[in-house]
Amino acid sequence: MLTRKQLELLMFINERLRETGVPPSFDEMKEALDLASKSGIHRLITALEERGFIRRLPNRARALEVIRLPDTLTPSTQRRGFSPSVIEGSLGKPAQAAAPRPEVKSANDDATRSSIPIPVMGKIAAGVPISAIEHQTRTLSLPPDMIGSGEHYALEVEGDSMIDAGIFNGDTAIIKRGETANAGDIIVALVDDEEATLKRFRRKGASIALEAANPAYETRIFGPDRVQVQGRLVGLIRRY
Repeated sequence: MLTRKQLELLMFINERLRETGVPPSFDEMKEALDLASKSGIHRLITALEERGFIRRLPNRARALEVIRLPDTLTPSTQRRGFSPSVIEGSLGKPAQAAAPRPEVKSANDDATRSSIPIPVMGKIAAGVPISAIEHQTRTLSLPPDMIGSGEHYALEVEGDSMIDAGIFNGDTAIIKRGETANAGDIIVALVDDEEATLKRFRRKGASIALEAANPAYETRIFGPDRVQVQGRLVGLIRRY
């Protein structure tokens, strides 16, 4: 998923290319996004390139190419903002009148009624940090016993940096929303208000360490003002 600034920049570049065939300059991007310096634009461009939304063409000044737009961004959502799709029963056709049937109660009815809807907020990196969480993509229904009290959301895991903690690429992580964590907790960390990653939380003096559970990845150290805790891992769903 893209942060608000990343999405704004992607759409600005895309619209400029459609209108003129020439990508905007860094100064024009900085002014359009109301940023104080071009270094912020460099970070946004790099994030969009790493996520596969744009490509920098070699040996050409100001050469940017939009490869794709976010999946949820259809032509209608570009103009009017996001609107969820609704699938009607019976493919949208009026249901024919039928004779009433006696109600049959399933043994799972009570469990279904007591299930709790959990929003799936896109993907989270268990590897190189990807963009911050902003948009709900779908909903899961989970039993209360699995999550307990509090506000929760789910994220689809992408990457292999947490495999030694039993978290694999393609798993769905259940996160309890919160802004604090204890040492050793696996958390959703928002870095520099732009990148989100799933890592184990540690403290190194006054700094914060985001620790992978895979020896192929290094522990990353940040100042406390650069990392925001977005929640901690409380459950995991895996499909076979």
